[in-house]
Amino acid sequence: MGKVILKPGDDASVVAADVDAASDVNEANDAKEADDDQGPELSPPRLPAIPQEIVPLRARQFRLPKTFSALQHRNFRLYIGGQLISTIGTWMQIIAQGWLVYELSHSELMLGVVGFASAVPALIVTPWGGVVVDRVPKRNLLVATQATSMVMALILSFLVFSGLVQVWHVVALAAVLGIVNAFDGPARQAFVVDMVGRQDMPNAIAINSIMFNSARIFGPAIGGLLLAQVGSAWCFLLNGLTFIAVIIGLLMMRLPKHAPKFSGLSPLAQLRSGVIYAAQRDDVKALLLMALSLSLFGITYSTVLPAFVDQVLGRGASAFGAINAASGVGAICAAVMIARNGDKGGRGAWLGRLAIFFPVVLILFANNTNYMMSLGLAVLLGIGFMAQFTLINTLLQTSIVDEMRGRVMSLYTLTFFGLTPFGNLAMGAVAERWGLSLAISVSAALALCMSAIVLFKSPKLRALA
Repeated sequence: MGKVILKPGDDASVVAADVDAASDVNEANDAKEADDDQGPELSPPRLPAIPQEIVPLRARQFRLPKTFSALQHRNFRLYIGGQLISTIGTWMQIIAQGWLVYELSHSELMLGVVGFASAVPALIVTPWGGVVVDRVPKRNLLVATQATSMVMALILSFLVFSGLVQVWHVVALAAVLGIVNAFDGPARQAFVVDMVGRQDMPNAIAINSIMFNSARIFGPAIGGLLLAQVGSAWCFLLNGLTFIAVIIGLLMMRLPKHAPKFSGLSPLAQLRSGVIYAAQRDDVKALLLMALSLSLFGITYSTVLPAFVDQVLGRGASAFGAINAASGVGAICAAVMIARNGDKGGRGAWLGRLAIFFPVVLILFANNTNYMMSLGLAVLLGIGFMAQFTLINTLLQTSIVDEMRGRVMSLYTLTFFGLTPFGNLAMGAVAERWGLSLAISVSAALALCMSAIVLFKSPKLRALA
């Protein structure tokens, strides 16, 4: 059990009762926590512990390379396969939904309203989503969130096919999806350790990043092609059907019987204990602040990227697509490098370097007018963003106790995703008033300053393994 350090005056009894009671339950059920295909431990060796010279050649041939070691777990293979299909569908819907809203309203403002409609419920509900994740079986919760997302996509498809769709329909469905994602995000993050165990968890997080960015490259391309050929309704329909792959994968998993990991505290007391735990853990607090810096100031440049390509680089839609693709390639490279070398330690030191590297590259990107150089800088931006994203996630997941995992990861989801629309809004307003290059440069400088302050105030962050 991880130790929780509280300052005088804090309600230590809340956190202690929560963690200790949950740990007692965990210790009593240790023997039951093994996956059927994993044996008595969550992270079994890939081959029997016998001399290499007598290991059958066939067994050696089927050893996965270190870069993909988490895929030795059957449950994770089922998960990642379903997620790849579903995430491609999600990107198809994002492309089609933006086009549909603009087609119906001819208003840039309504595009922002749809984004806020999904973000505002997430701000309110996400912390409570973490409490629910710590109280119920994560697989059951994920099946419910995926099924609800599928229904929302099919409803939107029906509205477009029937010709009944209006902008308020899209806004309302986006708000519902925001609530769903408030439970789905923390559940996904916390579910990783259940599938692969702590030993392979860093590799699993990196593989998940590879999957996400692969879908980020192919999903918009497929969505754009379908949008032009058959219309947005088919994009929404196909996206709805892709959720079936996730649901089937979840239901096929062999997981131990769920043992409740919560004390007799009320949901409100559990929420409070989770916040106290994160606030009193210097490493956790620093990692959450790094995520906040990246989401509020680091990645908001993507909001005005279409205008930047048009006005600063003097290029069109194809160049915009190429820069996004270059960033995606960089992100995949970063995820692969972390998957291969993530077990060598020094993650905190690398995070510190990347927190300085990324905003410096972003300032160069903002003040560059050469298209070919912008492609190279976009690759570096993709590397910098995805490496930070993956390292923050990994360091958080490996630092916290299981009893608090859902609540801490809900705070991570809130800081990394829930607050991004506000940064996007500020970026758009500043760019309109001061110009694109200056707005992006100021945002990058703020990210650089905030990261530097966090690193200065939390020197132990760079020592994290």
